[in-house]
Amino acid sequence: MDRIENLTFDEIKIGSSARLTRTLSHKDISLFATMSGDVSPAHVDAECAEDARFHKIIAHGMWGGALISTLLGTQLPGLGTIYFDQSLKFLAPVGLGDTVTVVVKVVDKMVTNQHVLLECAITNQRGEPVITGRAEVIAPIEKVSRPRVLLPELGPIEKGRRYQHLIAMTRGLQPLLTAVVHPVDAVSLVGAIEAARLGLIIPVLVGPEAKIRLVAQQADIDLSPYEIVATEHSEAAAILAVAMARSGQVEALMKGALHTDELMRAVVAPETGLRTSRRMSHVFAIDAPGYPRPLFITDAALNIYPTLEDKRDIVQNAIDLAHALGIPQPRVALLSAVETVTSSIKSTLDAAALCKMAERGQITGAILDGPLAFDNAVSVEAAATKGIVSPVAGAANIFVVPDIEAGNMLAKQLEYLADAEMAGIVLGARVPIILTSRADKTLARLGSCAIGLLLARHRVKAV
Repeated sequence: MDRIENLTFDEIKIGSSARLTRTLSHKDISLFATMSGDVSPAHVDAECAEDARFHKIIAHGMWGGALISTLLGTQLPGLGTIYFDQSLKFLAPVGLGDTVTVVVKVVDKMVTNQHVLLECAITNQRGEPVITGRAEVIAPIEKVSRPRVLLPELGPIEKGRRYQHLIAMTRGLQPLLTAVVHPVDAVSLVGAIEAARLGLIIPVLVGPEAKIRLVAQQADIDLSPYEIVATEHSEAAAILAVAMARSGQVEALMKGALHTDELMRAVVAPETGLRTSRRMSHVFAIDAPGYPRPLFITDAALNIYPTLEDKRDIVQNAIDLAHALGIPQPRVALLSAVETVTSSIKSTLDAAALCKMAERGQITGAILDGPLAFDNAVSVEAAATKGIVSPVAGAANIFVVPDIEAGNMLAKQLEYLADAEMAGIVLGARVPIILTSRADKTLARLGSCAIGLLLARHRVKAV
């Protein structure tokens, strides 16, 4: 096992030094806020910022001071060190993703009281000074050597970590040429421009040009790099965007500030829409901080009361999406109010039939089970209490709801009671349709764009 060992006062030499390197993440900020009680929005609120410049929000300078303390307490002098005094100057902010190098160097020793004076410096990845100063400590006089203890996972679970993972998966992929339909409010326009900045999409802004430019001016967004295709109103924007996707001018659609049914009317139009042989369905790709695996809910947005045949396509669409996102064999929970097949509850009959269809190869690429109540799908303990033996119980990735009412309520409960983020996409059309709620924040929109890009490139690879 790795050991941690101090330097006694007698062992310390003038000129001795130690260093460490750290990269600032959302998790560091959240944990520092939890421990210190400092929850100033300027320090911790990057997740909920709707400004296009949210990624520039800075971390508290005291995080750097804490790193200096860590170095003094674990390396030089190390175990047994008592902090006596410090004087630090904070010269520049530390931003999310910045990598800092911390160096402490002994400049003086005081034999009368075992005090050691150290010069402290922190620089960022560009070599720019972030913090400078001095620290005075009382060095240990006894040698201590102990096994290094791994710290437990502390603090709030990092929100949006699964979307960050999906965004990372898109690196090296060609951005998705995307018609952004009617982006005439700040939320939808900022989301599209941020997705472009991250290399997820190349936005083509389809809608009333004057309104789009007004929103851009109010949000301080430069639209010069992006194409605007002018239309008179939202309905015309939806029709034109669908036509562009149908003719191959764009590779995907992204919903802006218009109602879902207005966009989908153009998408499902018999002669001019984007239908395929597969039933279209919607999937919420949910980042639930308390759930230990990816979580998908379908269908909570398009199909109101799906038939058994509809559900077959809904399930297969979700399975195909999971494959595109790197989940080779997702576990599908077919939800109902009870876990027994009951003739009076149609969703239990559908669940049993879908499981049999999977056995006969009509649904492929996943493990299905149902009917399962929600508690049995998410909790091994709940399933065991009811005597349910299932490879899906307590380990589900995909949750297939009985109808749109149940799905919508489940998704909204997770969002507002479990602090979940909700990315959304429509499947079964000729192109991915990035379909988010008008209330969704930027992070969810970025997650949706990453999903659309991964899905589109996976389709090409599969062909």
